[in-house]
Amino acid sequence: MPSRRIVLGVTLASLLARQAHAEAAPAKRAVLATYVDIGAAMYADALAGARLLQQAVATLIETPSEATLTAARQAWLAARPAYSRTECFRFGNPVVDAWEGHVNAWPLDEGLIDYVDTASYGESSDENPLFTANIIASRQITHAGETIDVTVITPEVLTKLDEIGGIEANVTIGYHAIEFLLWGQDLNGTGPGAGNRPYTDYVLGEGGTGGNMDRRRAYLTVVTGMLVAELETMAASWQPNGAARRAVTANGTDAGIAVILTGLGSLSLGELAGERMKLGLLLHDPEEEHDCFSDNTHNSHYGNIVGMRSVYLGEYRRTDGSIVRGPSLSDFVRAGFPALDREMRARLDATLAAFEAMKTRAETVEAYDQMLADGNTEGNAVVQNCIDKLLDQTRTIERIIGALRLTVTLERSQSLDNPDGIPRR
Repeated sequence: MPSRRIVLGVTLASLLARQAHAEAAPAKRAVLATYVDIGAAMYADALAGARLLQQAVATLIETPSEATLTAARQAWLAARPAYSRTECFRFGNPVVDAWEGHVNAWPLDEGLIDYVDTASYGESSDENPLFTANIIASRQITHAGETIDVTVITPEVLTKLDEIGGIEANVTIGYHAIEFLLWGQDLNGTGPGAGNRPYTDYVLGEGGTGGNMDRRRAYLTVVTGMLVAELETMAASWQPNGAARRAVTANGTDAGIAVILTGLGSLSLGELAGERMKLGLLLHDPEEEHDCFSDNTHNSHYGNIVGMRSVYLGEYRRTDGSIVRGPSLSDFVRAGFPALDREMRARLDATLAAFEAMKTRAETVEAYDQMLADGNTEGNAVVQNCIDKLLDQTRTIERIIGALRLTVTLERSQSLDNPDGIPRR
């Protein structure tokens, strides 16, 4: 997607401001140390949640029942917030951005993985020849003249098929593949209700449903193990001497501060306000909600906001209740540009309030996909208010970038820049 570069020219006033700022601000290295410590804590929490999910999945496979399926779903829901909070580390950190698709790619064409209701899903796609390939029901998959043996479902097989052909919707791994295997399709459109896969899809022999129950069990086991392995890799990468931690300061402290602002601005603007929210609102399409099988989108979006606040304010409350804190970007900005820091804090508060209202509505009135429905004036307004607050927040981030005389590229979205150019389905 297109991006924007922000630079402010040098003036006498800006030079004097920089001198005063240098005298009062915390050391940039101290700010970056807090940033990487928070990153390490967030990814460690995400890993811990994935390991609990893996345990719940193992119990489901060992003794499939309504209770164990519900427990596995609850473990997935419990694992998501910790991961969602990490997403402001994605943009600006090449190590994270190159890896992110292995754990959180979306949306996905679920017919590549398992059976689907073709009446609602469709039987073919001009864009994706593997739209209904159904790995679980197959022993081989043919694509572009190559035959891929899927007799045994392994990490290597699923990795080879992930985004095969350069088609981003060919997602075979990560949180959302697991989500689909636990909930199944959400066939309710913009009506109430999430996916409702029966636990009997995991029962071997008599009483089993959906066909290929042994392969579905294998797929869920393998893909959950892969998620844990990926998060182990990323958690280690933020530990002392890890690649992600080293990369933050590899090009100097100014570049490190720019990394923080790139993450905050890109998640606020192109990713969350644009691709994850405005696009679905423009299309009134429930398929564009992030956690579309479980109706958990409101929590994932809210987690993004919590993560951004933690990074800017330099304070993160871990899953176990302990707190990681230190010199923050907020401290650094406030030392030289106190009005900008006050403005940013106010923007963060306003964004949090908007997302809390959206989360409350999702938990008490209607799910996020229902809010997207065409004609749902109140629901649409709640989503749009969140988008508006993200855009306000982004403008302040851009002002901070300019005040600090940094050069930063923010991710953007066609849904914000050229909504009339979005094809209507």
